[in-house]
Amino acid sequence: MRDIEINSILDEARDLDASDVHFTAGLPPMMRIRGKISKMGGYPDCTEPVIINVINAITTAVQKQIIQKGEDADFSYVSVSGMRHRVNVYRQRGYHAVALRLLRNDIPTLTDLKLPPLLADFSLQPRGLVLVTGPTGSGKSTTLAAMVDHINRNKNSHIITIEDPIEYIHTHKQSMVNQREVHADVVSFAGALRAALREDPDVILVGEMRDFETINSAVTAAETGHLVMSTLHTTGAAETLDRIIDVYPPHSQGQCRSQLANNLVGVVSQTLVPTANGKGRVACLELMTNTEAIAALIRDGKTFQIPNMISTGRARGMFTLDQNLANLTRQGIINKADALERCQDKREFERYLTGQI
Repeated sequence: MRDIEINSILDEARDLDASDVHFTAGLPPMMRIRGKISKMGGYPDCTEPVIINVINAITTAVQKQIIQKGEDADFSYVSVSGMRHRVNVYRQRGYHAVALRLLRNDIPTLTDLKLPPLLADFSLQPRGLVLVTGPTGSGKSTTLAAMVDHINRNKNSHIITIEDPIEYIHTHKQSMVNQREVHADVVSFAGALRAALREDPDVILVGEMRDFETINSAVTAAETGHLVMSTLHTTGAAETLDRIIDVYPPHSQGQCRSQLANNLVGVVSQTLVPTANGKGRVACLELMTNTEAIAALIRDGKTFQIPNMISTGRARGMFTLDQNLANLTRQGIINKADALERCQDKREFERYLTGQI
């Protein structure tokens, strides 16, 4: 059996094209490859002392204090080989556990990620709210990083990012980029957002809109002439808008609908699907841009009609997830079985696939 040494395990996981590595009691180190969890061969099962050794090897004194209090800890870790990782340390059944997301040191372009040109258009808007949504592990952070990099390469702007933790390091190109990490540079997302408005930004990236205060601050920042980009753990544009509106008290929801109708640029909802050749994963999207017709639906509280509006909005670059899944299946990029697992309406998907609509 091989020793459990964090840096060699992370290097091995990268060589195997893993996206995540996990340490949990009673199992050997685990990794996720193309969406599937598997054991790393040749290692013994992790025990609590082994996991504590892993934690001690990757944490600072301040992070150790947080963990010793029994709290979850989110932070970044740079391995001996210089590669970046997003880390979460948590407890389960009285034991510690560690989840590490393996990050790229380079920032992929929108072209590298095979993302549609509309995302480049979103990123170069002078003001408004751009939302990238999807489940955990769907590539939201990578898409946002590519959009920020597109601004950085093509526009003279001041970009402020607020992240927990910082995942991709942006160097100054055409733009000036200042990156603030929650718990290291600032106390909270909402606090950093309020401060950002006094720091002369053109673009503000908020890593995640987790609560009412952050959502309200982001919507207000978009309204006051900044381009605000953020993420939500939602699936689909309509659900995303409903989630935002629902966090407001009932007497403020009408105002929120009006703010979104006036300031929303677009919503990108994505999920990752294994490629048919088994060599990677591809982002499948639902893409909505805020047309006058969609703005009217938001303002009137008729978000349930938005999916139909997206499905008929191809001329404006829009498409539903089912349309995109069907298109990628027809091209042979993904398998039909994988597409069916992720589609929202199987009958609609089949109709798109066979060209009936």
